[in-house]
This record gives sequence, structure tokens and C-alpha cells, in this order.
Amino acid sequence: MEEARFTQADQERGRLLFAGPVNFLMGAVSLETLPAPDRPEVAFAGRSNVGKSSLVNALTGRKTLARTSNTPGRTQELNFFEMGDDMETPAYLVDLPGYGYAKIERKKVHAWTRLVKDYLRGRPNLRRIMLLIDSRHGLKDNDREIMSMLDEAAVNYQLVLTKLDKLKVAEREKIAKKAQADAAKFVACHPIILSTSSEKGWGLEDVRTEIGQLTQF
Repeated sequence: MEEARFTQADQERGRLLFAGPVNFLMGAVSLETLPAPDRPEVAFAGRSNVGKSSLVNALTGRKTLARTSNTPGRTQELNFFEMGDDMETPAYLVDLPGYGYAKIERKKVHAWTRLVKDYLRGRPNLRRIMLLIDSRHGLKDNDREIMSMLDEAAVNYQLVLTKLDKLKVAEREKIAKKAQADAAKFVACHPIILSTSSEKGWGLEDVRTEIGQLTQF
């Protein structure tokens, strides 16, 4: 991440936002059950088993805040977490259900698409989708489908590479460049890609700072 993009105040807000109280609020299954859009929010999306829950837990320094599962695709709700309630501008972090797991029946895929489209339409306070990509595999067809859907909805999103520790150094640079080239083809995709490892703690400060900056107004 280029330091010039952020001030020390941005970095400090990001640190405090994730170091302070982070509590599970609710799991929403429809537009009608979403909490009031009374604070800025950032959502996490990604393929099933991309490491989304692990990243949320690592960012907040908690082991069980977001539920991890050995059964990809199990979570079919929008999970809302309250953050920074002790700060001047609190925020929501939203964990979207995973997509792209082959063993999920088609009706659940349709339900996921409908739920997420409803969410995108109904959240004027949504600042950005953090779209997680497994660095071992890069963008897959269903990632590109989601990116096209976000482009259509005019929702700003940013790619976050996960599990970087599973790659050799030369492979990390190669996959980052490939993801950058792919991202340039999508109009609503943020040009800067974040790279992380939940296990090693790599890139977590960058993600916290990004979210702190996005949610400060």
C-alpha cells in the first residue's frame, strides 16, 4: 500500500476501529430484516473457503468472532458486526455468504444472488465491498461474475488476496500482477489490490487502515 494514500489519522482510526468493541449484531436473510443504514459499512465477499471468516477474525484479533466452517457454503445470511461504538463514527462490518461452491444446489445459488442484489440495492451507507480472492488460484469465473454484478450495481469494490503465505515469493508477485490486470477490466473495481495472510498477519494493517478511512464520515 502506498503510504501517501493515508494519513496517520487514517491509520489510527483503522487501528482503533478493530481494537475496540466488535460485536455480532444479527444475521439477515432478507432486505426487510437488515439493520437501519445509520452508520457507514464495509462488506466482505468471496468464494466459499476463501478464508473470509479467518480474515475477519484476524483483523479483529478474535478467534471466534466470525464462524469458520469445514463445510463451505454453509452460511447463507448477511452477518452484521458492530464496530467502534465507543468512537465518534461507528461502523458496520458485513460478512456476506460465500459463493461458488460446486456442491450447493442451484436454488441456493439463486437465493444467494437475490439476497446480495437486494442488499446492494438497499444499502445507501455501503462504502465498499472487499472481494476476497484466494491467491493460490487467482480470479475464477464466478469471481468475474460477481465483479460484473457489482459493476452493474455501481458498487465500489476492492480485491483482497488471501492465504499469501501459501505461495512462494515469486508466485506472490506474479499473482498480484495478474489480479491487477484483471481488475483493470472492471469499472467499479478499486485499482489498488491488498494482499494478506490471516495466519501470518501480513497486510492486516493495510486492510484496517483502508476500512478506517472508508468509514470515517
